[in-house]
Amino acid sequence: MNNNYLVNMRNGKPLSFSQQLSMIITLSIPAILAQLSSIVMQYIDASMVGKLGANDSASIGLVSSSTWLFGGLCMAASTGFSVQIAKRIGANDFKGARSLVKTGLISIMTFSFLLLLIGVSISRVLPVILGGEEIIREGAFWYFLIFALSIPFMQLNYTAGGMIQASGNMKTPGILEIIMCFMDVVFNALLIFPSGTRNIFGKDIFFIGAGLGIKGAALGTALAEALTGLILLLYLLTRSNTLKIRKSENLKFSISDLTSSLKIAIPVGIEQIITCSAYIAFTKIVSPLGTIAIAANSFSITAESLCYMPGYGISAAASTIIGQSIGAKRNDLTKKLGWLAVGTGMVVMTIGGAVMYFLAPLMISLLSPNLAIQTLGSEILRIEAFAEPMYAASIVASGVFRGAGDTSVPSVLNLVTMWAVRIPLASFLAYGYGIQGVWLAMCIELCVRGALFLILLAIRFRKKADTGQY
Repeated sequence: MNNNYLVNMRNGKPLSFSQQLSMIITLSIPAILAQLSSIVMQYIDASMVGKLGANDSASIGLVSSSTWLFGGLCMAASTGFSVQIAKRIGANDFKGARSLVKTGLISIMTFSFLLLLIGVSISRVLPVILGGEEIIREGAFWYFLIFALSIPFMQLNYTAGGMIQASGNMKTPGILEIIMCFMDVVFNALLIFPSGTRNIFGKDIFFIGAGLGIKGAALGTALAEALTGLILLLYLLTRSNTLKIRKSENLKFSISDLTSSLKIAIPVGIEQIITCSAYIAFTKIVSPLGTIAIAANSFSITAESLCYMPGYGISAAASTIIGQSIGAKRNDLTKKLGWLAVGTGMVVMTIGGAVMYFLAPLMISLLSPNLAIQTLGSEILRIEAFAEPMYAASIVASGVFRGAGDTSVPSVLNLVTMWAVRIPLASFLAYGYGIQGVWLAMCIELCVRGALFLILLAIRFRKKADTGQY
């Protein structure tokens, strides 16, 4: 049904309010499930490693912000092409969309190998730079090194999945992301723990395991990412109705397509660098507070992700819808769909924030058996719950801007709020209030960011409405 709505939109047919909302929801649900599955995968890693002890948990927590930086750059590289593909499909230029697929895959995968080389080269010194204690540096090194070696597969996952989503097919990437989650469970179980007997539902069962600890957690995730990325690529090139390869077409590598995509991707990349470098600075603020604080910070970020990842799913759907709407020159719908998507995201994440507030102790207990980590993690999660509505506004509005090809606004807003609000305030509050003060600073910054996104989105829509073009 969602594809029918997209087709009707591209062909100039009217859509009622209920049809617009249905299109947003039906496109968002698979994307939300995909986002949630990635967080469940982090939960699995964190929970399994948490059973090894606080030091192993802190080792992963130390480099987690750096893995986000590299993952964010991979996402940025794929965004430039997926936005353009959505616009060309919206304009019914299907051959042009397939040409973008070829140019995009060649360019983006080359970029991913460059990131691999950079990641491997800094893996040994990174834990030292981040201020990690001696006892957790070796584990952090191995986790990040294995992550760096798997970057091309993560990039393939982002790229092929993003292109399929841009065509309006949210279901296939969503299903495969869920399957990836189950694969991660199996691989982690085999690789993290040694062979032995475990009690499952009251029965003692013997399991074969490699006993690799932190290395096993990184390898398990890498293997799941690799298999999923390869399946997505195969689907993109052979099964996608819109984007699969046609033998009769002679698609050439296009410098102009590359240039246009870079204009979209570079601001997104800058935004990711700004955001993730702020997270790294955030980690350095937390690091002196001790191993328990580092582990609680890492687990709480993972737990909070269950609340805000639905926002990213709606944001992905909004990018596809807005991109195709603009490509189809549906100026009558673009503004309505943009605000409707933002409102939907705020409602969903407000509910999620309320659930997180009440279930915070349970969420942290699933990740760590350490009572000190559970207590501290629950306290800071409850602080963050109050930021979720405005955080949703920033997440989904950013997707609307990206769908319109305007990626500079999110970059500027993240630069201003991260470095002018979050980091200075966190540094100040950490001394008097510890990690609770650090998370209060994050809560305040997210509220400020969301308000600014809403204001600038209103200004953009008003200006574009005056000119009649988006």
